[in-house]
Amino acid sequence: MEIVDGKIISVDPRGITIFAPYTNIQRLCLRKYDKVQVGLADGRRISPAQRRKAYALIGEIADWAGYSVEDAKKVLKDGFKQQTDGLKLVDFSLARTDMTTAREFITYLIDLIIKLDIPTKMHIIQYVEETDKYVYSCLLHKRCAICGRSPCDLHHVKRVGMGSNRRKIGHEGMLVMPLCREHHMECHAMAQAEFDARYHITGYYADDKICQVYGLKRGERVPDGDLQDM
Repeated sequence: MEIVDGKIISVDPRGITIFAPYTNIQRLCLRKYDKVQVGLADGRRISPAQRRKAYALIGEIADWAGYSVEDAKKVLKDGFKQQTDGLKLVDFSLARTDMTTAREFITYLIDLIIKLDIPTKMHIIQYVEETDKYVYSCLLHKRCAICGRSPCDLHHVKRVGMGSNRRKIGHEGMLVMPLCREHHMECHAMAQAEFDARYHITGYYADDKICQVYGLKRGERVPDGDLQDM
């Protein structure tokens, strides 16, 4: 893939028009380019709060791994760049990156901490920038989305009706979240909306991976009529 810089020259309800200077007509014809990938760069600079979060998370990983903060930062930035899809981060710097990339880097660090069960001084939820991705990572690694404890229960945001067999109904597409027994009981003792507001958390729609992790039936989900609001 060849990457060129472009500029937005007009915007209308149907989309955007981009002009990208390109003079190598011979290469254009040889490679028969007929499609492009467009990466819309966030013009906002990383915020001070994001920078503090990133360095705090790097510090936690460095302490756990026995690295210096600078060595850990280099390794983690390289790992992040390798897993980034689409346009590559050639010059990724926490001093001048954009808000979107900073958010994605923080999410990458949080996912690594959850996966490796790295202890942190503050609970990891306080660093979260993308709640849905955080909950998904907790689901995959069976960690409570509130306190990080493992193992955890799979909480259905809409409770499975009495008499339904959880092993026989289809769970794919159902809204779920991972909760330890303590937080699961707390959730059942109040309205779901109240619990969500208290912890600033939301559920995640179960996909094939989540069903596999919890050994649940996939396929057609249980009808809404067989679910009871909590």
